[in-house]
Amino acid sequence: MPIYRLLQNMPMGPEEISRLTTAYETALRTMGLVDRSDPIAEMVAKKIIEIGQTGVRDPAEISALAIKELGVQ
Repeated sequence: MPIYRLLQNMPMGPEEISRLTTAYETALRTMGLVDRSDPIAEMVAKKIIEIGQTGVRDPAEISALAIKELGVQ
């Protein structure tokens, strides 16, 4: 799963990692994306991490913002 690979070397605690992976899974479910090896899944992971680093803490909000910023319907 792309998000775990991206988070592997980042200085984050377990709570923050959990929050971002929850947001990631929520976004992929909302988009109906099942194939985690799809390049879009990695784009979503990067956007989730980017938004998470801005201080947004709610996984549902992070997910919604990522979907909106990526322009996915």
